[in-house]
Amino acid sequence: MTKPTPTKVDMEKLVSLCQRRGFIFPGSEIYGGLSSCWDYGPLGVELKRNIKQAWWRAVVQERDDIVGLDASILMHPQTWEASGHLKGFTDPLVECKSCHLRWRVDDLAGDSCPSCGGELTEPRLFNLMFKTFMGPIEDEASIVYLRPETAQGMFVNFENVLDTTRKRLPFGIAQIGKAFRNEITTGNFIFRSREFEQMEIEFFVKPGSDKEWFDYWLEERFNWYVKLGIKKENLKLRQHMKHELAHYAKACYDIDYLFPMGWAELEGIANRGDFDLVQHAKYSGKSLDYFDEETKEHIIPYIIEPSAGVDRSALAFLCDAYAEELAEGELRVLLHLHPTLAPIKVAVLPLSRREKLVALAKQIYADLRQSWMVDYDDAQSIGRRYRRQDEIGTPFCLTVDFQSLEDEQVTIRERDTMNQIRLPIAELRRTLQAKLGGEPLFVLPPGGKIWKEGENG
Repeated sequence: MTKPTPTKVDMEKLVSLCQRRGFIFPGSEIYGGLSSCWDYGPLGVELKRNIKQAWWRAVVQERDDIVGLDASILMHPQTWEASGHLKGFTDPLVECKSCHLRWRVDDLAGDSCPSCGGELTEPRLFNLMFKTFMGPIEDEASIVYLRPETAQGMFVNFENVLDTTRKRLPFGIAQIGKAFRNEITTGNFIFRSREFEQMEIEFFVKPGSDKEWFDYWLEERFNWYVKLGIKKENLKLRQHMKHELAHYAKACYDIDYLFPMGWAELEGIANRGDFDLVQHAKYSGKSLDYFDEETKEHIIPYIIEPSAGVDRSALAFLCDAYAEELAEGELRVLLHLHPTLAPIKVAVLPLSRREKLVALAKQIYADLRQSWMVDYDDAQSIGRRYRRQDEIGTPFCLTVDFQSLEDEQVTIRERDTMNQIRLPIAELRRTLQAKLGGEPLFVLPPGGKIWKEGENG
């Protein structure tokens, strides 16, 4: 059997769609924008929220061994001393002697400036943490940092979580939150920016069981993307070589995705050993060990860390969903977004703006909004409206026509196949629930019938 060939989308087309349809806008655009800052529009914020909800459901809600946390962005400065960020959170930077642009060394393909071809300086280390001041006086004593990762908030709360939840090893803490890195070079749309959002798990295990749990989370996290629609051939695992490993890591793998600019990290899974709890215990003077009831010993747990970016996940899901095809002799652009992630689940489309038809359509719209994000669209032809919904990834369009006034039935059109069924309005909510959950379109509810097979049917 031939292995599917990985495919990638054109970034310019995707960026254009995102701005045109309200997924993602350049930050502060009316002032000319701010480098690598992005604002999520009405559809983008729903996509992002759905990604976070799907992650939280998978790692917290559906499990009994992980609990949630929302730690402060601002933390005691000693946190970053203990973690090694003050000394070690650096990237090598070079500067062009001609145009004075600065570059990360690992972003360079040659020995000259990518912008003007000028000569580059020798590399020097640049700390990526954003520094600010807490309180009215800006001096050394009031320096604090915007967190460059969410992980440390979970480590310093290890004892609090242990005491309040009475969890036993193995157990984890999960967190979704903003992080900030003063990146030297950014770009590739939302792939690398200075403000981003992370979805991280710190999973605490007994020493000796860490390899088993590392392998478990590697498979678990890879499959999460596949379940939500990412093509398997567009994902791969990449093991970090010894020279790439962070100083604390025993092992690390990246889940790489084939982005428009090539293969790049989507999520990292690391075996952090006991480094973090040991360091914070040392610097704080607080015991962060765990009493093992079986062996009657105090131990320092090892930590397995799956760390994903919300923004990179959004980019990967958009890239993987984007498609172009011919329909009725015209180019159809669509997003094959998994129903769980789609910003709008259902669009209600009255065939005309006549009063009785609109009244019925608005009644259905109001009812369905109690359960899902629903769009109402009555502008232009029904074909144009279908195309708009295809382009934003809406799984189902619901058409209210003049016959609906007589038989109290409506049609449901499926985005990917363009097939349609007709069914009683009374069966609408139950049917949509089933279809959004993965039931095939042509599994019909009571009183339902196949209406069209494709738009030419």
